[in-house]
Amino acid sequence: MSTWGLHQAQTLARELIGTIHPRWEHLSTVGRRAETLAATRDIPEHVVVAAWVHDIGYAPQLADPGTGFHPVDGAEHLAQTGAPRPVVALVAWHTGALHEARTRGLQAHLERLPRPDQQDLDILTLLDLTTGPTGDLVREHDRIAEILTRYEPGHPVHTAVTASTPELLASAARARTILDLATATS
Repeated sequence: MSTWGLHQAQTLARELIGTIHPRWEHLSTVGRRAETLAATRDIPEHVVVAAWVHDIGYAPQLADPGTGFHPVDGAEHLAQTGAPRPVVALVAWHTGALHEARTRGLQAHLERLPRPDQQDLDILTLLDLTTGPTGDLVREHDRIAEILTRYEPGHPVHTAVTASTPELLASAARARTILDLATATS
C-alpha cells in the first residue's frame, strides 16, 4: 500500500509550485479549503490530496513538450511518483480538462489516464472555480469570466472554457448539493 497522502501532496506542491506566483496562492488556497471542508463534510481524502496537486502540471520541469497541457502533465507525474489512482484521475480530468484536451488535439493523451468519480470531480471543480488566481474566494460565474478575460478569443483555454461553461456550472451546483452548501448568487 502506498504511503502517498496529504503530507506528500503538500510537499510536492510546495516544491513544484511554491515559487510560482500567483499560481501558488491559487493552489494552496484550493488545498486549504478542501481540508477545511473535509473537517465538516464527507469529502474523501483523495479529493483533498488532489486539491493540493491539481495544478502541479504548471511547473516548468513537468511540462511535456509533446503536450504542454497541465492536467495531463501533472497527472502523469503523479502516476510516476506512486500517487493513488483516484488522485491521478482527478488531476487529469479537473475543471473541464476534456474540453481543453479536445481543443488542443490531446484527447487521446487524456483518455489514457484513469477517469475520476463524478462526485469527487464535482467537488474539486467547485473548489477550483471558487478560488481566484491569487487565492481570493470568488463566485463560479466570476471565475469563469476572469479566465475568459485572461485568455484572448481563439486561445485554446478561452475556447474550451466557453464550450464547457454550462458543464462547469452544473458540476459546481452538484457539488454544492452534495456538500450541502448554499448556492452561489449570480
